[in-house]
Amino acid sequence: MIQRIQTIWLLVAAVLGFASLKTAFFIGSITTEPANHLTGMSNVWLMISTIVGATVAALSIFLYKNRPLQLKLVLLALGISLLTIGLYYLEINKYAVGGLALWCIVVIAIPVVLILATIGIYKDEKLVKSTDRLR
Repeated sequence: MIQRIQTIWLLVAAVLGFASLKTAFFIGSITTEPANHLTGMSNVWLMISTIVGATVAALSIFLYKNRPLQLKLVLLALGISLLTIGLYYLEINKYAVGGLALWCIVVIAIPVVLILATIGIYKDEKLVKSTDRLR
C-alpha cells in the first residue's frame, strides 16, 4: 500500500484538507469591523464540504485493493474540493475589503494533489489490466 504513489498523494490531500479548517484563506472585513479570517470553520457549508472532502480522501487510502471504487471516491473528493473552492469564492464576495492569505495555497493545492492521485490510480489499473492480458 505505501509503495504506491497515490497513497502518498491521498494522505497529503487529507492532511491539507483537515489543515484548511484552521488556516486562513482570506483576511478582510465585511464592514468597518476589524479584519476577520475566513477559514474552513467560518461557515457551516464550508466546514461540511471541507470535512467530507478530507474524510473521503483519507478513507480512499484503504481501498487500494478495489481500484475502480478508489478512483470513483477520489473523483468525488475532487468534485467536493472544487465545490469548496467555489464556496470560498462566494464567501469572499461578502467582504468589503481584504486580500487572500498566504495559506489559501493549502485549499488550492488539494485538487492538484487529488488529480495526481487519480493519475496514479489510473496507471495502476492500466498496469494490472496489461498483466492480466499476459496470463
